Amino acid sequence: QVSLVESGGGSVQAGGSLRLSCKVSGSSFAIDYGAWSRGAPGMQREFVASITNGTITYYADSVQGRFTISRDSSNSTVYLQMNSLKPEDTAVYYCHTSIRKRNYWGQGTQVTVSS
Repeated sequence: QVSLVESGGGSVQAGGSLRLSCKVSGSSFAIDYGAWSRGAPGMQREFVASITNGTITYYADSVQGRFTISRDSSNSTVYLQMNSLKPEDTAVYYCHTSIRKRNYWGQGTQVTVSS
């Protein structure tokens, strides 16, 4: 059973930084695609960032220049470095991946940014 577990969320003041981690377990396959999405309270989840083959990255316009996604294949972990956080970044952040044509999502980690 494939599982994704996020960690690193918490509360931070505007302008601060957090680093989210997503540990993928239960699969021997490499993480060719890793991504982060978020869901603000009362809103649909939105795409935040993705990384393909550890090199090709995409970011939502709202986080471009502030967030950095990366992958560590050795420990099957996808990271999201979040800098210059804004109150509007407040949401539950979910990591997700695709393995053998199946999508897997983590349970999410709460990020709260206060002014």
